[in-house]
Amino acid sequence: MDKELRWDLQRRRLDDRPLIGAGALIYCRTTHRYLFLLRNGNHAGSWGLVGGKIEHGESVVKGLTREIIEELGGFIKDAKLIPIEKFTSENNHFEYHTYVIKVDEEFVPELNREHRGYCWVPLDDYPKPLHPGVWRTFKFSSVIDKLRTIEQLP
Repeated sequence: MDKELRWDLQRRRLDDRPLIGAGALIYCRTTHRYLFLLRNGNHAGSWGLVGGKIEHGESVVKGLTREIIEELGGFIKDAKLIPIEKFTSENNHFEYHTYVIKVDEEFVPELNREHRGYCWVPLDDYPKPLHPGVWRTFKFSSVIDKLRTIEQLP
């Protein structure tokens, strides 16, 4: 765990607020592929989602929107967040909200320093290694079932 995250967890334990994060899988309707980002820094070399820590006073949606703008270089037009999972740690000090955003066309993200690459791939061919949190999410058949259902929606 990096120093900044460890400090934030420690600080939040003192004021009894959980650390909250959010991320999104971006799904392209026309190609039936998902966007994955190759990480730098913490968990460098693993593939993850767009997203990150929600700041104090931010809603989950506002925080995720901010992370999308920071990490992808802009806002996703007409983005509709579809919730697929909320993870809460056993000690209730951490929660993570995972969403899907459907887009009509693939795009080239303008990556910030948090990522060094990207790929659009079908769900069955996701890149490896996955970030540990994404790996855990993908191990739940209920999450995969939700993604398959979302793929069928207009």
